Amino acid sequence: MGATPFVILLPPSEGKAAGGNSQRPWSFHSGVFGPAFGDFRADIADALQLAKGGDQKLLGVKGAYLSHAQACNRSLKGAPTLPAWQRYTGVVWDHLHLQSVPASARAAYIKRIFVPSGLAGLVRADDPVPEYRLKMGARLPSLGLVSAWWRDDLTAALASAVKKTIVVDLLPQEHKSAFDWEALHVVHVDLVSKKGAVVGGHNAKAAKGLLARHLLDGGRTSLSSLITSFSHPEYRAKETS
Repeated sequence: MGATPFVILLPPSEGKAAGGNSQRPWSFHSGVFGPAFGDFRADIADALQLAKGGDQKLLGVKGAYLSHAQACNRSLKGAPTLPAWQRYTGVVWDHLHLQSVPASARAAYIKRIFVPSGLAGLVRADDPVPEYRLKMGARLPSLGLVSAWWRDDLTAALASAVKKTIVVDLLPQEHKSAFDWEALHVVHVDLVSKKGAVVGGHNAKAAKGLLARHLLDGGRTSLSSLITSFSHPEYRAKETS
């Protein structure tokens, strides 16, 4: 059976690379989904301004990390940007390790990765992203639960962008809740232990990055074969309903 086209949904990272390109400042209308989401991103930015960038409870950090995150959240419009795949620096992205992919192949890989974002709604991996901190599971005083606030628009935008292409869901539960899966042609893939239990934590995040890279490296291999052929000393990949 030949390969079936697919795109991958990956989570953003809480930790992010600092700085960026000031010659490519962030606009609410930046990137692939900017035209659809610009006004909504402005609403999120306004809500963060009202919250003074967010407190410790909202942002989940304290001390100097909190002060830095608040400053970033208060100065989003016109902030320096990095492409999403360079901005996100967490365990999943470190082990996806797109930096090691030859440039021509990397350009193709990046166009197949989409990331749900509490700030931006949805970004493709090559979209410009400012430094920010806002979890999809956060609750903004003026907007409510961020994932619920975004859900209908994220689902519609992703469905429009991918058409009938399969969406491979590698998201944690916090980000899964930002989509109405009934509207998408989706394959959910979990990492499970040797005993079959769905796993989480640092090691599982690392394995998820390796799994995403395995899928992207798969060439003309069918998606089902790629999922079952993923090799890891602790986990295996399993398609779930």
